[in-house]
Amino acid sequence: MYPDFSYFMHDLFGTEPDNIFSIIQTFGLLLALAFLGSAYVLYLEMKRREVLGQFKATKVKREIGKPATVSELLTNGLIGFVLGYKGVFAYQNWDAFLHDASAVILSPYGHAGGGLILGIGFAVWAWWQAERKKLPKPKVVVEKIRPHQRVGEITIVAAVSGIVGAKLFAIFESADTIRAFLADPVNTLFSGSGLAIYGGLIVAFATVYWYVRKLGLKPIHMMDAVAPALMIGYAIGRLGCHFSGDGDWGIVNELAKPSWFFLPEWMWAYDYPHNVLNQGVPIEGCDFRYCRRLDPPVYPTPIWESIICTGLFLILWFLRKKLTVPGMLFAVYLVMNGVERFFIEKIRVNETFVLMGIEMTQAELISFLTILTGLIFGGYLYKKHGKF
Repeated sequence: MYPDFSYFMHDLFGTEPDNIFSIIQTFGLLLALAFLGSAYVLYLEMKRREVLGQFKATKVKREIGKPATVSELLTNGLIGFVLGYKGVFAYQNWDAFLHDASAVILSPYGHAGGGLILGIGFAVWAWWQAERKKLPKPKVVVEKIRPHQRVGEITIVAAVSGIVGAKLFAIFESADTIRAFLADPVNTLFSGSGLAIYGGLIVAFATVYWYVRKLGLKPIHMMDAVAPALMIGYAIGRLGCHFSGDGDWGIVNELAKPSWFFLPEWMWAYDYPHNVLNQGVPIEGCDFRYCRRLDPPVYPTPIWESIICTGLFLILWFLRKKLTVPGMLFAVYLVMNGVERFFIEKIRVNETFVLMGIEMTQAELISFLTILTGLIFGGYLYKKHGKF
């Protein structure tokens, strides 16, 4: 496993881990790649759907040559303050930053002096840049924005809202997580761990739906365009869970690998050596920061999900030109996503609760509702249009 990039460098070149490369966390890196992969697929789909006439270019008026506004100065000042506040604090706590960069960055602690200096610097820079471009009389220009040019901002909106949603749903995942939040709300909110993927999807969907409507794009076409992107993003993100060993693994698996299972032994039962949680028994002869492995081994469900969802992405990519009814591709995505997650939950480690006498996990409940929503939505579309 590679809890951070220094362990990957150790495997590749034999260098000692727990060095400067520890700043790059494996899970965070692959999460970023998941967003980038999703953005690229969405970019391709939006360009294709522009040709079909499903998305139209919009005209945007922009005033140029005016002095910096108070909101612009405050925004730049705030960005500078955050960078200085956290940057100086990270430098002062370098060992902790190397050990867990996300915990340091997402903690509420920082250096106020560094924040003030950099905040003022950013605000002054913004004022100076505006002064350089100021015209005797500001003028309004009209720019034509094509929909695929909006992919960057849509991705940022999805990423921020998705992480917030994933954090909130993780807090309310079980009685234990709620108690942990009530006992230490600040550290729970700002810690780099504890994310529930379905919470991220639900909140990001609602936020992006509102945002694309605001941009003048038809949400029904955007839902179809984003379906393959969501699936490949999930597949890449699960690689981050697997290669970092973040605890999203399955239940104990001491069964012998069956003859029909053609994949390697480690893909049937895995002990996640050097996992980022440092869970399990000590690894003999290891004196690194992460020196534990699981005993007994478990089902490596993240890599299974990654493979399955890559296959589902390819199916959606094929169907995107076959399903002509707006919204139908997204309905298929909902069913696929729900079925995949519902059954993988049967062998995953998760907190359960009882609802109407049935023991289930939060993800099982949401995945069941996702399947139901997809079937109802798809059935409604078929009844309305008489075709797929």
